[in-house]
Amino acid sequence: MRTRRALAWSAGVLGAAVTGTAVSLASRGARGTTPGGDDGGAVPPDESDSVRRSTVAADDGVPLSVWEVEPADGGRAELTVVLVHAYSLDSRCWRFQCAEMPLSTDPRVRLVLYDQRSHGRSGRSTRANSTIEQLGRDLDAVLRATAGGGPVVLVGHSMGGMAIMALAEQRPELFRRWVRGVALLGTSAGEVGASGLPRPWLSKHNPVTRTLGALAGWQPGLVEQVRRTGAGVARSLVRGLAFGGREVSAELVDLTDAMIAGTTVETVTDFLDTLGSHDRRAALAGLRCCEVLVLAGDADRLTPFAHSEAIAAELPEAELVRVEGAGHMVVLERAELVTARLGDLVRRAARRARAADSAEKVSGS
Repeated sequence: MRTRRALAWSAGVLGAAVTGTAVSLASRGARGTTPGGDDGGAVPPDESDSVRRSTVAADDGVPLSVWEVEPADGGRAELTVVLVHAYSLDSRCWRFQCAEMPLSTDPRVRLVLYDQRSHGRSGRSTRANSTIEQLGRDLDAVLRATAGGGPVVLVGHSMGGMAIMALAEQRPELFRRWVRGVALLGTSAGEVGASGLPRPWLSKHNPVTRTLGALAGWQPGLVEQVRRTGAGVARSLVRGLAFGGREVSAELVDLTDAMIAGTTVETVTDFLDTLGSHDRRAALAGLRCCEVLVLAGDADRLTPFAHSEAIAAELPEAELVRVEGAGHMVVLERAELVTARLGDLVRRAARRARAADSAEKVSGS
C-alpha cells in the first residue's frame, strides 16, 4: 500500500513540488476544497483596501480567480509583477513575496497573482484543456485584464514557468514590447523525465494514476477514507520530497500539504500528459530581449538543478542562481533569498523599461 501511495504521488508531483504524495495525499483533494474555504486556509494576500480580487474569464470560459496588490505606500506603480504558481499548489505559495514586494519604492510595483485553472479558487477545466498551451493562453488573458499595457515582469514557479514559456511561444511580440523581466523558478524547458521525476509516471499509459482519477469520481467516500488513513504518510513524503535537507518549519510543510489538499485527483491526472510532453526549449529564444532570472535549489528532487542549467545555457545573458540545500519549494523554503533576487530582477527590468520608454519618446519626437 505504501508503495502504491509513493507511485501515485510521483505521478502528480512535477510542477508543484508535491502533487499528491500518495493515493492518500492526492485523494485529499477529492472533496474539492479551496483556499479560504472549508479547509480554513487563508487566501493570500489578505484582503484589504490595497487588494482587489476579481475573476478573469479564460478564452474557453473557465473563471480564473485573480488578486491585484497595489504598492503599500499608495504611490503609482512603475511595473506590474505577475506571479504564476506551480502544479497542485495555489496562490498561497507566494505569501512571503506578497508581504514584501509591495513595500518596494524603487521601483514601486503592483502584484498580480491568480490561481491556475482547476487549482485553488479558479474554475474546473476539462481534461482536453488541461494543457500547458492553455495555461499560456490563460496567462495572456490575465495580462490583458490586469496589466494595462504597462511594463511587466513575469514570475513562474515550476509549471508556472512552463506557462510563461508557452506564452512566449504563442505571443513573442509581448516579450519584445511589454515584458521586461522573467523569473523561472524551479522549472524545466523539457525532457522532464530525463532527470528527477521518472517519465513513466507522466505517461498517459500509467494505470495507477488513471485508476486513481476514476476511483475519485466513482467512489469519493472510499477515497476520502484512504486519505484519512494515510495522512501521516503523506505529510512525511511532502516534507522529504518537496523540501531540501535544511530545517523547515512545520508551518511551511502544513501550508504545502494544505495546498495539495485543495487539488482534486482529477486535476492531478488531467495534467499528466501535458507535463510529460512539455518541450519549449525553442521558445526560450523569445526571452532574450528580457532581463531573466533562473533560480532553483540544488536539492530539488523533482526538477533537479540540471534543468535550470539547461535553461540558462539557452539564455547566456540570464542570471543563474543556485540555492544551496533548497528543494522544489524554494519559494517558501528560502523565501528571503528568492524575494531579494526578484527585487534585483525588478530593478533591472525597470531600468530596461525606462530606457525603452526614453528611446520611444526620442523616436517619436
